Formats: sequence, C-alpha cells, structure tokens
Amino acid sequence: MLQLTTGRPVTHCDRVPRRELLRAGAVGFGGMTLPGLLRLQAAGVNPTRRIDSVILLYLSGGPSQLDMWDMKPHAPEEIRGTFQEVPTNVPGIRISEHMPRMATLADQYTIVRSMSHNEGDHIRGGYWVMTGGRLTRPIVQASGMKREDRPHIGSALDYLMGASGSLPSFAVVPEFTSPVGVPRPGQYAGFLGPGYDPYLIDSDPNLAGYDPGPLRATESLRGIRLSGRQSLLQQIDRRLRVAESASVDSLDAYKQRAFDMISSPRAQRAFDIAAEPTRTRDRYGRHVFGQSALVARRLVEAGVRLVQVNFIRHDNGKGGQGYDSHSVPPSPPHLEWAKKELLPPTDAAFAALVEDLAERDMLERTLVVLMGEFGRTPRINKNGGRDHWPQCYSLVLAGGGVGGGRTYGASDKLAAYPTSDPLSPDDLLATMYSLLGVDPHSEIKDPQGRPHRLTEGQPRWALLG
Repeated sequence: MLQLTTGRPVTHCDRVPRRELLRAGAVGFGGMTLPGLLRLQAAGVNPTRRIDSVILLYLSGGPSQLDMWDMKPHAPEEIRGTFQEVPTNVPGIRISEHMPRMATLADQYTIVRSMSHNEGDHIRGGYWVMTGGRLTRPIVQASGMKREDRPHIGSALDYLMGASGSLPSFAVVPEFTSPVGVPRPGQYAGFLGPGYDPYLIDSDPNLAGYDPGPLRATESLRGIRLSGRQSLLQQIDRRLRVAESASVDSLDAYKQRAFDMISSPRAQRAFDIAAEPTRTRDRYGRHVFGQSALVARRLVEAGVRLVQVNFIRHDNGKGGQGYDSHSVPPSPPHLEWAKKELLPPTDAAFAALVEDLAERDMLERTLVVLMGEFGRTPRINKNGGRDHWPQCYSLVLAGGGVGGGRTYGASDKLAAYPTSDPLSPDDLLATMYSLLGVDPHSEIKDPQGRPHRLTEGQPRWALLG
C-alpha cells in the first residue's frame, strides 16, 4: 500500500520541489502515486484540486430516469407515463414536475444521463456501483456480505487515507440496504477486514428514540449496548474474534478507534441531530431520508470522509416497494407510488442538503451523488410498474468541483441507451477517487496477498466545472 499520512495539505505540483515529488512517487502522495499524478497532468487536470468528503444519497432499488431527470415528452404514453416535465432555473434543462425544489437548484448540479452497465440484478448492480468491481461469486436474493468481497469505496478510502481523527471515516445511515433482512454485498470493508467497516448508525433519525450508537460498525455488533470501556473491550474481543478471521493488529486498531469515538465530545456532537433548529429539520423533511441526509451533513461537517444515506424500502414506516417499483400487487402503480412516496422525500432531502452545504461554504469541498444501482425500463409493464434497466439511466452530481447547470451525456428518444458519453460505474468511482486525491488505479491486497486495483475505470474530467 502506498500512502503518505503526514496530515499536511498538498501543494500545487508546480511548487513542489523535485526531490519531494520523487519521494512522493516512492511512498505515495496523499494516496496518489507519481504515475497517477503524471496521468492527471497529461490530461491537463490539476491533480491537487481536492475535495474533503462525499455524501452518497443511494436510491436503493433503482430510480426511473424517465420520470425524474431524463423525461421524453414526445414518446408514446406507455413510455413517457403521465408526469410532465417542467423548466428549471437553467434554460434548456427540464426535469419532473414532482421535484420542484430541485428545479430551482439546477445551476448547482449536473445531471448525468448516460450511466450504463449490464448488471440488471440489485445485488450485482449495487455491488458494482459501490465497490468499482464486479461480484463474481454465486449469489441468490438473500446473499449477504462476505469477507472475500471487494471493499466499498468508503472502506478503501479509510484504508488508504487513514481515519478522520476520533470520528469514523465512513458511515452509513439509516441502515444497510437489506430488503430481505440480509445486508447486501458491497456495503462494508470486505477483505480489508472489520477495522475498515463503516460506522452503521442503524436507527431512524426522524424518531424521538433515535440512537446513533455508540458502536454499530459491523453486522456482528448489531444490538450491542455498551455501558463502559471495559464492557466495550470484552464485547469487541468476544464478538469479533468469533465472527471474524481478523488479525490481532486489526482488532487492536478497531478497539482503539471505538474508544476514541466514545470518549470524543466532537464525535458525540456530530451525531446529535436534536441540536439542529426545528426550521432546519423541517427543511430536510420529516421523513427517514430527509433526516438521514441532515445527519450526513453534520457528519461531513465534523470531518467524516464518506457518508452513504440509503433510501430504504420502508421509508416513512409505511412499507412498500421503495424505488424497486415493479408494482407487483398489492404494491401501487409505479407513477402513483413515485408521486406520493418517492419523489417528495428525495426532492426535499437533496435540495435541502445542497442549499445547506452551500450556505456553510462546504459545497465546493463536498461531492453529493444522488443515484441508484440502475434505472427502470422505458416501457411501463402490465402492472403499471417499471422493471430493472441498467443499460441507460441517470444520476445527479452536485458540489465537489463538478459544477452545475449542465447535463452530461445523452440518451436516445426512449431513454433506453446512451447516445453520447456513456459512463460506467468504474468511471464514476475513478472520478470520485481522483477528486479525493487517490489514484484510482492503486492496488490493495487481500489477505492472500493478491493485488486488486481500486477500479479499472477512467476519471471523467469533463464532469468538472
């Protein structure tokens, strides 16, 4: 592993002495190797343009491109549906009528209309967009996370860049995506081990009984309540040594980070959503997704590097199909469900988060990604739903140097296939790694010593404003 953990800010390459640049090539430069730096320079990109954090708003199930960001008003009704497109505050960019707050902020984000891959299964598609690689082991609907899997980008960043002081580097709220009760693959550290798993909050921030911890870092620790440092030590030893084939060193590091978090007032304040003014909480929306997005803002403001906010299938406590809207009875038709249960909380959470980050002068240093594992079929099915469609779908990027008031890529007249600039999950993650100062082609090793590239994708610098 090549890394430089001096904690000092990186200066522009044209001001770095040659000796220091050569040393960076030997030991890593903030996670970016010398070949990586040279690749960026050759592309005409300033490799020191860095962001601090990423908030991944994950619309689990697959949001429909045709009913949100890439509407086709001239297509047949069985393709376009009944939603109308409306103008945004950027001439020429139009989105769904059911995202009015996003329509007023189009100058703050870029819509990618050409995301594309070929994994139409939730488990495999989600794994790819979260880890940058394909899931190769056999899976069924109830397949869960395994230590042989690749790490989530948040875990890989933690491994390469180090912890964020007393705070976790990677957090997940309000729970893992687990529609059948088993957390799906790709959401934790995989072969990097439990020391790099996310801090799982696993609680609804919208409820009076919201409980952010203090320690919910792996699936093996669910349900534990810690009464003191000695209890913490005993339970970590017992649970992890039984549940994980981890080294003593990784367990010791894990315990130390747990101690640091419990004893840190800064960490405790970061999770205290009750400290937010009522008007701020109302602005995000009094639903699971909105309040979870607010928790994410508090966490990155305190120094957490990556927060994933999952749109869960039982949002608002009402049950239902979430964004996986095939509309199989007794689920309501897709358009009705989207109008009432999907788009309003998504619109509120995203808009409030972008506005809040901008007002706090954090938006340029924070990348916000609003996406799912794939899109939905152009044609509405016999139940009034849309099925899985990875071949072409949309996502939205805000902040983080990406720029706003633009679209990237394009789809055909049915939003079925890209017609320009197709963007793969590998390319998206390569761009994210690069913005964080990590060479996306760096190698990490599994416990058997086998090397794995972070991703085979290429950064898309055309996304940057």
